[in-house]
Amino acid sequence: DSVDPQRTAFVLRKAWTLYSVTPLYRFRRARLRDYARLLSAFIAAEKQKGLAVQVGIELDIKVALSSLADLRGSELDQAALLVQLSSRSRASSRNSEDKLVWSGWFCSVFGDDLSENLPEDFTSLPLFLSHGAESYTSLVGSWFQKTFDCCFRRLAISPQNLSWMVAMWVGCKLDRAASATELVFSMPRLAQPLDISYAIHPEDAKALWDTVQKTPGEITQEEVDVFMNCLYAHFHRHFKIHLSAAKLVKVSTSVASAHCDGIVKILQSQYLPGVLMLLTELAISQIQ
Repeated sequence: DSVDPQRTAFVLRKAWTLYSVTPLYRFRRARLRDYARLLSAFIAAEKQKGLAVQVGIELDIKVALSSLADLRGSELDQAALLVQLSSRSRASSRNSEDKLVWSGWFCSVFGDDLSENLPEDFTSLPLFLSHGAESYTSLVGSWFQKTFDCCFRRLAISPQNLSWMVAMWVGCKLDRAASATELVFSMPRLAQPLDISYAIHPEDAKALWDTVQKTPGEITQEEVDVFMNCLYAHFHRHFKIHLSAAKLVKVSTSVASAHCDGIVKILQSQYLPGVLMLLTELAISQIQ
C-alpha cells in the first residue's frame, strides 16, 4: 500500500516509543480544536502544580491535533490522530515560529480485530507512538485517559517478535543501497552486563532468507526459527558462542530498527504500512 511521502515524512528516522491504548470513549473528530485547547490548559495547569488556567488564553505550550488519513490500512481503520506540542519563548516576538518540542500519534493499520465488534461510542486507535520528553508523554497520556476513559500501557517487544521483524525486513526489496543487518544480544547471568553485536551483510541476510522462505509473501514460525538457527550456527562456528542462550534485545535493518523496550525507528516510507501493521497487531494482542 502506498502512502504520501510528504504527509508521513515526520515519522521516518525518529526513535518512537510504543504504547498500546484501549478504545477511546466518546471521542469526536469534529471537536479536535476544542480538545487542543483543553489539553493545552491541562498541561499549563499541571506545569503550575495544579493552579487553574483559563481555557483559550495564550500559553507557553501550544497544542495541535490533526487527522492523518494516509496512516491507516483500510477504510475500516480510523484515520491516525497526530498530537503536536510546540513552545514559544516568552522573550521571542509574536511573529517568531513555534518550536516543536514533542510529537505523538495514535493509529490503527489493519486493526480490524479490535474495531469490528466495538460499540458505536468507542474509537479504536490501539497503537500510540511518542517522540520527545517523557514528561510530556505522561501529561498527554493522563489527559487522554481522563477524557476518554482509555488506558495507556508501554508496549515491549519480545525476542520472538524481534526475530519475526528481522526475518520480515531482511527480505524486503529496496530502491537504494541497503545497510548491514545487525542483531544485538544480551548475555544473561554475568557479573558485568555484556552485549554482543552481530552484523550481517544485507545481501547475505537476504540470500539466506530467500533460501528459507518457501512461499513469497507468507512467513511461518518454522521459517523464522530456521533462519535464526542458521545465523546462530554460523556465529558459533566462528566464535564458539551459543547465541541461542542469549536474549535478543535489538534488531536493525535497512527497513526499520526495533528494541525490546518498545522503541522503533522506521527508515523506509515504502514499508511504513507493513511496519505499522505489525506494531498494531502487537498493540491489539496486549489489549486483548
